Amino acid sequence: MQNNKKKKEKNSSCRTLKSKIRYIIFIALVPLIVFSIGVIPVILWLILLFLIIPYSITVYLILAPIIFVFSIYILIVSEIFVTGLFIRLFRVKYKEGTYEYSFNDNNSLKWILVCQLYTPIRKIFETIPMGEIKNIYLKLLGMKIGKNSLIGGVIKDPCMTEIGDNVTIGEYAILYSHIHNKQEGTITITPIKIGNNCVIGAGAIIMPGVIMNDDSTIAAAAVVVKNRVLEKNKIYGGNPAKEITKKGKK
Repeated sequence: MQNNKKKKEKNSSCRTLKSKIRYIIFIALVPLIVFSIGVIPVILWLILLFLIIPYSITVYLILAPIIFVFSIYILIVSEIFVTGLFIRLFRVKYKEGTYEYSFNDNNSLKWILVCQLYTPIRKIFETIPMGEIKNIYLKLLGMKIGKNSLIGGVIKDPCMTEIGDNVTIGEYAILYSHIHNKQEGTITITPIKIGNNCVIGAGAIIMPGVIMNDDSTIAAAAVVVKNRVLEKNKIYGGNPAKEITKKGKK
């Protein structure tokens, strides 16, 4: 009995140590390295300026605002593509299912790492409209986006979200593909699918597992509960969202 107890304690200790190592690598080192790489273009840009522009305090004072703004722009664009390419090239993509929310679970670990890299960039998109750059970035993260679609809201889980052609997602709308249950220590991930010619109104909230069939509409500020299927050519609104009317009817 004592030997078994010691073995369990040893296994638990090894598991804890392994978790701590993963935490250090994936939550501290990897984001630090990736975001540091994103700063390199700004450094090169500033070095180039010092080489081209003759040294003069007056000249630098005059050009300082332009240099500062352009440097910020380069930094933002660089961080967007460096983080996106890292996630794409290293295939940091989590899968559908319910998992233990722990650094010992590979799927949860990938979700946490994506959050570390994606969240700062997502906040930039929420502040600065960047049009097609946003679509390109979301595609790098694994999101499927159809033609002529406008994404004005927040996509929490790009790799678990699919939208069709001619889709409009209004400002401040939020699409969640995960539910983090702190009490049970789990995270449940379920993809969201949006069909063609759909409209999601401003401020609407879409929960995991929602399927919008073609030509369906969600009114502004509506809340669509998880795993709900919205029928074709219908309009939904309210909290929780219910059918209001069919399109074309008054």
